[in-house]
Amino acid sequence: MDLEAESTKIKVDTSKVKDIALKCNELIDLQNEIKTIEEKLNKVKEQEKFLSEHAIPSLMQTAGVSLLKLEDGTEVKITPYYYGKISEDKKEAAFAWLRDNNFGDLIKNNVSLDFGMNQDSEANNLVAQLKSKGYNVFQSTTVHSGTLKAFIKEQISDGKGLPEDLFGIYTANKTKLTTKE
Repeated sequence: MDLEAESTKIKVDTSKVKDIALKCNELIDLQNEIKTIEEKLNKVKEQEKFLSEHAIPSLMQTAGVSLLKLEDGTEVKITPYYYGKISEDKKEAAFAWLRDNNFGDLIKNNVSLDFGMNQDSEANNLVAQLKSKGYNVFQSTTVHSGTLKAFIKEQISDGKGLPEDLFGIYTANKTKLTTKE
């Protein structure tokens, strides 16, 4: 298609170009406002995390208090929080550790196949057969984040050691506020 030749045939309503420019400027302003709000939200979340995971737990520990009831009936207590993430560069070693320590069932092996229309019968073949026929087969192994979190919590609670670097383990005490409604 010759765009230059086609452009001579296109009629542009120049009276609408100003409207388009105004709406584009409006969009830019909204996108900038969203960016500003998101930056502020991230700062507020950092402050919330500091209060919840550091300031309040530290003050309660110093005071020797594990549970506190406020005048309005709100209960304040500190609960342990566990998080982990297996990074791509540690995936092989982390999976080997899980398998070697009898936790291989945490690993999920996903196989994904893409087929076009009317290829339902081929989809029922085994992965090996599909590879030999030239189909694109995508295979991934993962540990679901919720499963990993529960596993880490269980192991730490039972006093069992885990290689923190392999599982990106992060533990903290979090402040839990329960209000009476």
